[in-house]
Amino acid sequence: QVQVVESGGGSVQAGGSLRLSCAASGSSISRSCLAWFRQPPGKGRAGVAKIYTGDGSISYEESVKGRFTISEDNAKNMVFLQMNRLKSEDTAMYYCAADFGAPMCWSLTRPANFPTWGQGTQVIVSS
Repeated sequence: QVQVVESGGGSVQAGGSLRLSCAASGSSISRSCLAWFRQPPGKGRAGVAKIYTGDGSISYEESVKGRFTISEDNAKNMVFLQMNRLKSEDTAMYYCAADFGAPMCWSLTRPANFPTWGQGTQVIVSS
């Protein structure tokens, strides 16, 4: 069974940091598109960052550039999201999404292109 499981969420004060982890199983993350999405309370799901493990290409949503870093560990079959200088507006449920074996990485504006999703991990940033 192909799945991804997130961890690392929690409560933190504004300006603090958290590191989210996404553990994949049932398939290798090699040559795959993996992304982080988030859904704030009462709002829709939006893309945050993505990485294509085939060539290491990365992109971020504008509001997190310079604060968040997505990375991969092929040996552990995991993807991470390091979140620094957190703001109250970063409060959301964070989801890992994957398209294993994808030929490229899909736009963060098209979550439907990611067939595999985790259950999410909650991030609360208090000001």
